[in-house]
Amino acid sequence: MIDLYTWTTPNGRKVSIFLEEAGLPYRVHPVDISKGDQFKPEYVAINPNSKIPAIVDEEGPDGRPLAVFESGAILVYLAEKTGRFLPKEARQRAVAMEWLMFQMAGVGPMFGQTHHFRRFAPEQIPYAIERYSKETARLYGVLDRRLGEAEYLAGEYGIADMATYPWAARHEWQGVALDEFRNVRRWFDAISARPAVQRGMQVPKI
Repeated sequence: MIDLYTWTTPNGRKVSIFLEEAGLPYRVHPVDISKGDQFKPEYVAINPNSKIPAIVDEEGPDGRPLAVFESGAILVYLAEKTGRFLPKEARQRAVAMEWLMFQMAGVGPMFGQTHHFRRFAPEQIPYAIERYSKETARLYGVLDRRLGEAEYLAGEYGIADMATYPWAARHEWQGVALDEFRNVRRWFDAISARPAVQRGMQVPKI
């Protein structure tokens, strides 16, 4: 059994999508970041960085419980545990890891800053809004070019797509019209139609 500590954010939903896709049994523990639950000592013991998500796998590699934090690390761990959604062949695996790291280093941080300055900042800062909105649009362009040559980010559907999709699902927050990126739109619609993704995007229910 997997214990999933999560909230209603793109990073959290990456992991719930994987768990649904793989059919792994899991328990959901909501961590309300708006109330500071991520700073409670019992959660910091699982994730010292006080972010979501985190998991505890009761059946770790050596048979003992294992806690894993950082959404990308969780996806790789679960892919290796199940043997699914991450290629085993070295060349294909490298491509999958490239696009997963692209999400972790670019899409997540930059889209997140765009969300903050466009929606949540206590004051509107035009410079910040322009800076992060432009970078977000550039990253959508990178995704669009890639998805013009491959059906999914790593060729076949996998953890790079699961990591990126929940961020693209908030394109309206970013001031982005997906119809301007037709390859991203095609990819987005295909993933949106997957029942496991639909279920994963509803976790946690609050």
